[in-house]
Amino acid sequence: MAIAMDADVAERLGEELVRLLHRGTTPQELSALLTRVDVLPAATSRKADLIELVRMAMATHNRLDVQQQRESGMLAVIESARDLSSRLNLPELLRTVVSRARRLLGSQVAWLSAYDPALDAFHVLASDGALSKGTGAMLAARDRGIVSVVVKTALPFTTTDYLHDTRFPHDPQLDSTFRDEGIAAVVGVPLLWEGEVIGLLFVADRYNRTHTTHHISILSTLATHAAVAIKNAMAFEQTNAALRSSEAAHSELERHSRSVQAAAEAHDQMTSLLAKGSPLATICQAVAQIMQGDVLVLDEVGQIVSRGTADGYAGPGAAAHDPHGNHSDALMKALGNSRRTGRSVLAYETSDESCRLNAVIGGNDVLGSMLLFRHEPLDSVAVRTFERSANIIGIVLLSRERAEASQSRDQSNLLRGLLSPRQDDLNQLCERADHFGLDLTRPTSILLMQARAPDASHLIRRMRSSPLPTTALLDEIDGVLTVLCATTRADEVRRSVEEVARQLCGTGYLGVLSRPLAQPSEIPALYASLRRALPVLDRIGLGGHVVGQNELALYSTLFDSHDQASLKAFLESTIGPLRAYDHKRGSSLAATLLDYFDCNQNAKAAAERLGIHVNTMRQRLSTAEGLVGHWGNALRALELHVALRLWVLSNGQ
Repeated sequence: MAIAMDADVAERLGEELVRLLHRGTTPQELSALLTRVDVLPAATSRKADLIELVRMAMATHNRLDVQQQRESGMLAVIESARDLSSRLNLPELLRTVVSRARRLLGSQVAWLSAYDPALDAFHVLASDGALSKGTGAMLAARDRGIVSVVVKTALPFTTTDYLHDTRFPHDPQLDSTFRDEGIAAVVGVPLLWEGEVIGLLFVADRYNRTHTTHHISILSTLATHAAVAIKNAMAFEQTNAALRSSEAAHSELERHSRSVQAAAEAHDQMTSLLAKGSPLATICQAVAQIMQGDVLVLDEVGQIVSRGTADGYAGPGAAAHDPHGNHSDALMKALGNSRRTGRSVLAYETSDESCRLNAVIGGNDVLGSMLLFRHEPLDSVAVRTFERSANIIGIVLLSRERAEASQSRDQSNLLRGLLSPRQDDLNQLCERADHFGLDLTRPTSILLMQARAPDASHLIRRMRSSPLPTTALLDEIDGVLTVLCATTRADEVRRSVEEVARQLCGTGYLGVLSRPLAQPSEIPALYASLRRALPVLDRIGLGGHVVGQNELALYSTLFDSHDQASLKAFLESTIGPLRAYDHKRGSSLAATLLDYFDCNQNAKAAAERLGIHVNTMRQRLSTAEGLVGHWGNALRALELHVALRLWVLSNGQ
């Protein structure tokens, strides 16, 4: 009976063992079954066989578990390899590798770090399972933490308690991050490429854990895949960079070729215009069209000689140019730099436009400058095209200057011959004047102008390029601009001369226009009289305009007198008592009376000019009248006014 019961127990235990294996038991359940068999009575039949059977089942289960792990690992490797061949997005691929490693090992945290040469450290590229923000931003030096061991050995490294492991130097920042994350056990495997550690793959747990060789092997395989992915991505980026560089170089070559072709065409066009003898305005417009901007040609003092504007170009710089404006200093500095280097320079820039300047050279002299206004910057080829255009402009200006110089020599010789007191062979001079369109048998007029700055030689150059009547003869004689023209064109000449003088000198000039001359033989005497009148104008203070000779008749007559004693006697007889009164009392009755006459005998206007009350003015006039007599007579008033004016001139005021 006991033997039958033992047989039943053994049979039931065997059936239960088969069922456990069939449904996929756990090691705990097999251990519990082994305990049950072990506690059976020693006399139980086949107890030893049952114990051995359970142990065989446990061994079988272990082998199945290992095979299953290996199968999972192989599937993970296969999936990783498939991802490696099908995905081009590196960050996404690395995140997949990290996530797969954590899931495969059943770990709580995983991350992948790569070496950055710029930082000389390993920084995290992908992480999974982290709770702390610092974990995904870790930066590990080559000589700290697990990194130092793996980089040195190029082998995997594992620790069950990272924070208390003394086998490597610790980094306080990394330790703080691991402490915040709660990490205890860590395993790190290298990402190797041609024997060099280019990164590390980590898995970690928040408890003490020992990883098997199989786990480390799987991690190493995944790390290899990650290394291949990183290198492939780097190679792909390098290839793309090389391709982009090649495309950029090709585009640059094409652009350069187009620029060179455009420069060659521009040079041919400019050369053709020069060979045809085209005027400066035509060449200037052609340059503006080629450069797609606004072009100004300036003379040596910054005045505009010519301008050209490309079709459709709208910029404020050229229209607002002022030789003495806000940018005059920048232009002057740029002109010096351009002359010194022989190249164009960027003079100045505004918010929407730039100004490039090139000095225009003729021989050893600076003839002026050429300005280019554009919205976009120029490349090197376009800059050279602009500079060649400036050379063409220089040739045109030099040619024009030489032609003008040849013509001006003939004009100068003729004009000086007519102004000379001797006037050798007057008939021949008249014939020569006919060649210049000036008929000396008809009335003529002389205009003289004296400028403070710039000198008369520059003023005359500007006058030659201004729209003066072609029948006028002009030259600079002893620092004075001298013009001889038909009386019928005198007013036109006067306006043109004053316009140019105002542009160059402001009010720093003075001039006189003669009365009509009936005969050319009268020219020398009239010229001499006008030359003597210029100092009179300066002393009287009639600067800033050209006055008629008739307006100076009285002053010129007085100053032409060589009887200085008579002049002094005239002053003494008219305003002598007034001057004596002022000298004795330190008053200014003479000056007050002069202002009164200058204001057309308007006491109120004179008082305002002197800054005194009108009653005070009347009191002074009453005192003056008691000294010099009543001036109600027009002749007496003129006599007093002239005397006062001469008195001022004689004192150098």
